[in-house]
Amino acid sequence: MKTYIVGGAVRDRLLGRPVTDRDYVVVGATPGDMLALGFQPVGKDFPVFLHPQTHEEYALARTERKSGRGYKGFTVYAAPDVSLEADLLRRDLTINAMAEDESGALVDPYGGQRDLAAKTFRHVSAAFAEDPVRVLRIARFAARFTDFVVAPETLALMRQIVDKGEIDALVPERVWQEIARGLMEERPSRMFRVLRDCGALARLFPEIDRLFGIPQPPEHHPEIDTGEHVMLVIDWAARQNVSLPVRFAALTHDLGKGVTPPECWPTHHGHEARSVELVRALSERIRVPVECRDLAVAVAREHGLVHRALELRPGTLIELLERVDAFRRPERFDDFLTACECDFRGRPGYEDKPFPARGYLRQALHAAQSIDAGAVARRVDPARIREAIFQARAEAVAAWRNQQAT
Repeated sequence: MKTYIVGGAVRDRLLGRPVTDRDYVVVGATPGDMLALGFQPVGKDFPVFLHPQTHEEYALARTERKSGRGYKGFTVYAAPDVSLEADLLRRDLTINAMAEDESGALVDPYGGQRDLAAKTFRHVSAAFAEDPVRVLRIARFAARFTDFVVAPETLALMRQIVDKGEIDALVPERVWQEIARGLMEERPSRMFRVLRDCGALARLFPEIDRLFGIPQPPEHHPEIDTGEHVMLVIDWAARQNVSLPVRFAALTHDLGKGVTPPECWPTHHGHEARSVELVRALSERIRVPVECRDLAVAVAREHGLVHRALELRPGTLIELLERVDAFRRPERFDDFLTACECDFRGRPGYEDKPFPARGYLRQALHAAQSIDAGAVARRVDPARIREAIFQARAEAVAAWRNQQAT
C-alpha cells in the first residue's frame, strides 16, 4: 500500500504557485484496508475516503471505461492491482498527471514537467475525448494560466467532443460551475476564446458567441467589435478583483447587440431591452444563481442610462434608483455601479478616463435618502403616498443639483 500526492498540488508546487488543496491516490489497497485505518468513506461513484485526522481526500487508484454519453457515462474499476501509472493515464492533461511519493520524489510518466516548461496544455491519452467536462476545464485553466496554450492535437480532440454532440450532454449545473470558476480567474477572456476556438462557445453560449464580428460606433468603441469589447470588460472586472455577480453582469450586459438587425449596424438602439430577455434565458438555461441573474438583468437594462446619468432629469434619476432597488439595497447598488464602470473601462483608451457617473449617482441617492419617507407618508392621503415620496425625492435631487451648479 503506497500513498501519492497527485494532480494540481504537484503542478502548482512545480510552478511555484500556492498549494491550497492536496489530492491523494492510494495504490495497493482495498476499501476494507482504508476502513481499518479509520478512513471515512465519502465517494459515490468510486472509492474516496477522508483521512481520520486531516480530513483530506484519499482515492483508491482506479481506471475508467466509457460506457455512456456525458461526463457520468463511465464504468469505474478500483482495485489493488491498479497501478499509479494506470490511474494517472485517465487524467485530463499531462501537467495534471504527475505524482509525488511519500519521500517527495516526482513520478511523471507522461511528460507533465516537459509541458509545464513549454507552457502547454496537452492531453494524456485519447481517452481525453470521452469526457466533455474537460473542454470546460481546459478553457478555465487557460483563464488561470494566462501564458499557456492548448496543444493543436488537444484542441482537435476538443473539437471532436463538440462535433459529436458530447458537449450537449453536460448538465446545466456543471456548466455554470465551470464558467463561474473561470470568471473568477485572472483573465476570464481566455476561457471564452478557447471555447470559441473549439466550437463549444456557439453550442453552450450562442448569445456570447454571436457578439464577435458585430460592429459598434467607433467614436464610442475604438475596439469596434462587440465580442472584443465584452472580453475587455470581463478582464477589467477581473483586474479589479470584483465579485462573481459583477463579473457575470459584465459578461452579459450587451447580449442584445448580438441580435441587432444588420441594417441597423453599427448602432444598437434598444439593445438594453433585448439584452434583458437574453440574460434571463441564459440564466434559466444554465441555472445561474438568483443573485447573479438579478444583478445582470439590472445592468443589462440600465447601463445605457448610467452612462448618461449627468444628463438625466431628477425624476428620471429617481426612477432609475427605484428600478435598481438602490433605496433598499445600497450595497447591491454599489455592485451595479461597479459593473457599469467595467463596461465603461472595457474600451481602449478608457482605462484611466474619469467616470463621473458613479459618484454622481451615489450623491443623487444620498440626496434622495435625506427625505423622511415616513413623515411624507403621514402628510398625504394613503392613495398618494408613493407619488408624494417620489416627488419629494425628485425635489431633493433637484435641490442638490442646483446647489452643485452654484
